[in-house]
Amino acid sequence: MRRIAASAALITLTLTVAPAPAAAHVPAGTSVTAALSPSARSAPALSPLALSPLARQLGRQTLPAGDGWASAGPGTTGGSTATADQVHVVTTRAELVAALGGDNATNATNNTPKIVYVKGTIDGFEGPDGTLLDCTDLADPGYSLQAYLAAYDPAVWGRVAPSGPVEEARVRSVTNQTRHTQINVGANTTVIGLRGARLAGLTLMIDRVTNVIVRNITFDDARDCFPAWSPTDGETGNWNSQYDQISVRRSENVWIEHNTFTDGDSPDSAQPVHFGRPYQVHDGALDITHTASLVTAAWNRFDGRDKLMLIGSSNTVGPDVGRLNVTLHHNLFDGSLQRLPRVRFGQVDLYNNAYRLAGDDFEYAIGVGVQSAVYAENNHFTLGTGITAADLLYDWGGTAITTRGNWITPAGGLPRPVDLVAAYNAGHDPDLSPDAGWTPTMRHGPVLPAPLVPLVVGPLAGADRLPL
Repeated sequence: MRRIAASAALITLTLTVAPAPAAAHVPAGTSVTAALSPSARSAPALSPLALSPLARQLGRQTLPAGDGWASAGPGTTGGSTATADQVHVVTTRAELVAALGGDNATNATNNTPKIVYVKGTIDGFEGPDGTLLDCTDLADPGYSLQAYLAAYDPAVWGRVAPSGPVEEARVRSVTNQTRHTQINVGANTTVIGLRGARLAGLTLMIDRVTNVIVRNITFDDARDCFPAWSPTDGETGNWNSQYDQISVRRSENVWIEHNTFTDGDSPDSAQPVHFGRPYQVHDGALDITHTASLVTAAWNRFDGRDKLMLIGSSNTVGPDVGRLNVTLHHNLFDGSLQRLPRVRFGQVDLYNNAYRLAGDDFEYAIGVGVQSAVYAENNHFTLGTGITAADLLYDWGGTAITTRGNWITPAGGLPRPVDLVAAYNAGHDPDLSPDAGWTPTMRHGPVLPAPLVPLVVGPLAGADRLPL
């Protein structure tokens, strides 16, 4: 038994913490369709009436007042006012789409308050009969990876953007995948996982809506079957993928809490190399872009990913100005390589997060982008071999970041306070200013001293830590 705190509710409960079940994966690019019947892969349906009183209570829980940017304005209540007929327990992709409104193409416009409990594993590649599709099932007849590699090999095609029939077929393939694996969420919705809940191979899209809560779910392997070759991205070109695990766009008042984000057994590091660059099939874990704002992401765990969190989608000065205001607190960034987060324009409050950073491919933690205003306070960074305090910030065209009360534990060393801006400026030009020009006011509960952060966040962040 372990005694843990259900943090957002500020209550303490005793429960057994059980490991989440392993998820089934279909590696990107495979050509075999998994013949799994719905009954073979889904748990028996559970009536909402069979939910425990505590599960029902947590499903209707709202974001506490003052808990970050998502508490601004009307606050974030999700589906807390849902009527009994709008409380659902889902075990398949089809049931998930039905619970969110019935038609994935139009569910984003469904404003009816609703609570959707996820039970077991739901795979975005599920076909109508419950069998798991693969990338070849979603590919346009004119596309194959072999044809794409042959057509756009830089030695033959040159260093210009792909065009022509094969690229057009790839774009049509992307459209097919988007229709199938991008699950659209409407306003006034709570999506919450029961113990062991897992959403695999899909993107939860929160676009042009308000008032959404997502809690207690493991997001696993939102793979792109049809990455694009971008020959002018960097000195030698790069492969770029499209699908995030959660994408928040043009939306407000969104609370993302106690989730786990992972690539499972299909990490980008296991993908092949094409055109001399890693064939990257994953994009972000949680991206907040396209004028989105008023988002709080708390008590989440991000495991071993490359690109993690992009706040702001371009450097263009325009509608993003004054938007992209996000609070990140008590999250665990474990073994990820970059964008923890990368910020443009927004006022981002980054406090009491735990970072475990390691690996030869680590790039940076906090990206200071154009007109960004990050306030980083009382975070703790555990550094792997070869990573120093000077590596934790990266200048993506920004000018300032406020850092206070942060600590590092160097590889083989003892924990100590660190001035992140001074450490960065000592090794880089131009200098960053230590004043981002604002002070956060929306924080719920005490801010922990940085040395305590890994002791609290490590065991409590992520899915399956709430008593569901």
